[in-house]
Amino acid sequence: MAVTVKECLELQLLEVEMLLSMFPKRGEFSLDADAVPSIQLYLRNAGGALPPPLEYRIALHVGEAKVKVELQVLLPHMYPQVAPQLFARSDALHRQQQLQLNTHLASYISSLGSGDLCVFEAMQWVKDNSLTLLENSKGSSECASKEVRVKEMLHRMWIYSHHIYRQELRKKIFDCAKKLNLTGFCLTGKPGVICVEGLQENCEEFWRVIRYPNWKHISCKHVENIETEGSIDNLRLFHSFEDLQFQAHGDYGLRNDYHMDLGQFLEFLKQHQSGHIFQILFGVEGKLSDN
Repeated sequence: MAVTVKECLELQLLEVEMLLSMFPKRGEFSLDADAVPSIQLYLRNAGGALPPPLEYRIALHVGEAKVKVELQVLLPHMYPQVAPQLFARSDALHRQQQLQLNTHLASYISSLGSGDLCVFEAMQWVKDNSLTLLENSKGSSECASKEVRVKEMLHRMWIYSHHIYRQELRKKIFDCAKKLNLTGFCLTGKPGVICVEGLQENCEEFWRVIRYPNWKHISCKHVENIETEGSIDNLRLFHSFEDLQFQAHGDYGLRNDYHMDLGQFLEFLKQHQSGHIFQILFGVEGKLSDN
């Protein structure tokens, strides 16, 4: 007999309840306040729109030094019939170690049978394998400075939205960019444009966070990757994450639904060696008016 979405969501809530009992301290288990209520509402009124996928984070403390490793969890609606999306990160792990940890984590998850809740098993696996990587890292720290420098990749994403107005959304954008050490800007108004640059995994995490749960009119228009043997900071076009606002063409009604001055925006892009992006974002070649 086929398993339904309703049955899967009920199992997800049972697993969350178990994990909350295991991690009662503040900051150990992070879950959006609306996540569980939205699923419960769907379960009471099955047949309506599906709730956003369940998403949460678990802070694990590994080894005697209690190094923090964060496990990020995103559950498809049909989990546990399908595999969860898991990602482990820690400031104590080098980029290559983190990549290795998550590659092996994905392999471990794929080896488990479908139909069984597995976040707890994955959590234990992450703790055990993070400890091994941390111990190896400690043993090789003395010769780390003698190793050949690993090439770094600057990732830059250009994101377009029909509009960006709401204060809570703008706060989410700026808080997330700051947390992930991303530079760039957010152009408020209509249209709305966001640029973020930094490590690829941080940019992708930013994109994942801001577009959930239901930002409909948003798309990533263009991605740039630039490789360097030095610091990616030398490749950044922006030195901070800016709140970009230009004088509007006019005021159209009570909602302040105004179009931003795209001429000023084009000038801004050219000042940051990005004039070519204008056509990618808007489909037309940008031209500055003569003074």
